Amino acid sequence: MTIRVLVADDHAAVRAGIVLVLGGAGDIEVVGQAGDGEEAVAMARELRPDVVLMDVRMPKMDGISATRELAGVTDVLILTTFDVDEYVFGALRAGAAGFLLKNTDAESLVDAVRLVARGDGLISPAVTRRLISAFAEQPVRREPPTDLLTPREREVLACVARGLSNAEIAKELDMAEATTKTHVSRVLNKLGLRSRVQAAIYYSEGN
Repeated sequence: MTIRVLVADDHAAVRAGIVLVLGGAGDIEVVGQAGDGEEAVAMARELRPDVVLMDVRMPKMDGISATRELAGVTDVLILTTFDVDEYVFGALRAGAAGFLLKNTDAESLVDAVRLVARGDGLISPAVTRRLISAFAEQPVRREPPTDLLTPREREVLACVARGLSNAEIAKELDMAEATTKTHVSRVLNKLGLRSRVQAAIYYSEGN
């Protein structure tokens, strides 16, 4: 299956580089390029790509606001030069499926796009430790409303919180990967969450 990607970055040279990298992967097709956040949202709604590679700092509408607008429309993978906490936390709260830095090598970028397209989450190793520490320091605010979830959905949520991919969850819970993806989607919908990264954070806050 070909993964359809939209690249959003206000620097034409950067977009060209990303397109070149992705074009070298036989299973990825760049279906559009956007130079600002508003254009990215409009093109994503029209083209319905599998993944949007989104920069943070862009004119008209920043990448985090654009990500928020695209919740439920497509999966967004943030690709930025800046790893400041404001951007990391803001992107994940907005519903980004992943967060990568632009110094990521070509192979890792392609792998990240494939992961997000499969419905998995991804956070750059450079910011993972900081993210974990920040949330570990926060007081527990609530118990997850597990009464909204079936027993199987609660098991899936616990696996998501451990960072397991859909394939790993399917293996652990002995079910088809397609069924796993359906369960993850239902968990997100029932809990009002935008991404599996948010689901992991939500679960950790209540346990």
